[in-house]
Amino acid sequence: MASTTLTARFNQSVTKEALRSYLAEFISTFFYVFAVVGSAMASKKLSPDAASNTSSLVVAAIANVFALSSTVYIAANISGGHVNPAVTFAKAVSGHITVPTALFYWVSQMLASVMASLLLRVTAIGQNIPAYTIAQEMTGFGASLLEGVLTFALVYTVYAAGDPRGSPLGAIGPLAIGMMAGANVLATGPFSGGSMNPACAFGSAVVAGSFKNQAVYWVGPLFGAAVAGLVYDIVVFPAQVQDSIAGVSDGIGV
Repeated sequence: MASTTLTARFNQSVTKEALRSYLAEFISTFFYVFAVVGSAMASKKLSPDAASNTSSLVVAAIANVFALSSTVYIAANISGGHVNPAVTFAKAVSGHITVPTALFYWVSQMLASVMASLLLRVTAIGQNIPAYTIAQEMTGFGASLLEGVLTFALVYTVYAAGDPRGSPLGAIGPLAIGMMAGANVLATGPFSGGSMNPACAFGSAVVAGSFKNQAVYWVGPLFGAAVAGLVYDIVVFPAQVQDSIAGVSDGIGV
């Protein structure tokens, strides 16, 4: 029985519609990473002391707002517009997608991130790919906790913006997600880099050849994302909400 269920779930993950979703995730994640990592490289080229320059932080935040808003929007109606393994992990933990589908999403996102970073490395001759690092005064645990809090805020916004039970947000939903990401970068960029996205951190690390503190950008974001999804689905806006006045229950899911 268990093997039959597993086979059925796997078959659902290799349908034509599912393959379209993986391609959509690849395209969106590719352009998101290309914009975010590319903006960091551009800042460093124009200002060699970008690490201590406030303008580079603003550039990184703006790049996150524009890139994430756009890439979430273009994939939202096909794959859900995850563009982030942490979002996919939260959706899997909450039961919105199956584990096999989540794994295929992860493969698409990781491959896209590596390809985007590799393209930047090949085309921008003489420029190094910037890998995410934590500040000297921070511990790995502190940075991981910080990334977890940032990702909680981002994923909670993703859930709220994509919830059909709320008022229709249209294009404002992806913009809200992008703005949350940009605000998080402004708040914590100098400390942990404000990644919130394991794929982005992984792709740049692979091409840069530096995996130092890479666990920070996986443990914190995945934990924060899972907690955000569960809090939204179970505590704040559960699938069955009892109306205190009329006594009706709303069973619509996210």
